[in-house]
Formats: sequence, C-alpha cells, structure tokens
Amino acid sequence: MDNPFNNLKNVMKKTVFKDLTFSNERKDAVKEVIQGKQSQLNLHSWKESIIIEILEILQLEPKHGYDISTLLFQKHEFCFQKNEGLLYTLLHLLENKEFLSSKWINEKKYYTLTTKGKKYAAAYKQESTKQLTSLKHLIEEASL
Repeated sequence: MDNPFNNLKNVMKKTVFKDLTFSNERKDAVKEVIQGKQSQLNLHSWKESIIIEILEILQLEPKHGYDISTLLFQKHEFCFQKNEGLLYTLLHLLENKEFLSSKWINEKKYYTLTTKGKKYAAAYKQESTKQLTSLKHLIEEASL
C-alpha cells in the first residue's frame, strides 16, 4: 500500500523545505529518538484494567475516540483526562495488535472489537484466576 503522504512529502521537499538540510548524524539521532519512543509503546506498559475497560466499552457497538474517552471518564477512569492523546496511542496499539479494527465514518474513526478482542473481554468476564493470568500473559505476549 502506498503511503498517502508521499505526494505531500515530495511537494514539501520541492517548495517549503527546498533549502533545508540536515546532517546524517542529526537524521540518525532523530530516528533513534523516534524508535526509542515507539519501542516503549507496548501493551504491557498499560494497566490491564484500562485495556479491559476499552474492550468492554466496545462490546456492544463501534465507538469513536471521544465517546470512549467520555465513557471512561463516566466510569471514573481519569488516566486520559489531561492527556487524551495517550488514549489514541493505546487505541492505535490495540488496533496494531489486532484487538480492534477501525473504519472512518463521517470523518470520525470508529473502533470495533475484533474476534481476538472479544475473546479477551469474554475471558476476563469469567473471572477465573487461571483465565485472568492467561489474559495478562497473552496481553504481554501480544505486546512483544
């Protein structure tokens, strides 16, 4: 699949950034910082309860990020209150790990549980210690 920003990138190089250059050392330093931040974004770095809350919110119908944020707030989960961007980071991570899928409808991105996400939410609801341990293990494994 082609990157939709390639055309924009090429146009920007020819116009806005035509006289701007960076040394290879600077480019490498920026890449290292970006890769370092991305490697920190694993599912096991999030509280299991937050992941389960999101999966439960999405069980009945697809929702967009603002709806998810509002419902978390109503459930007294305030970890995204001052940094909503982290919620979208987690949603993208859950999507990359195939717990969620998404689709754009009327300029909003709606998230839906996948079969894998439904399985984890159902396992958590059964509240068996063995299944909870298994769920935690599977979340950690999926994040590697």
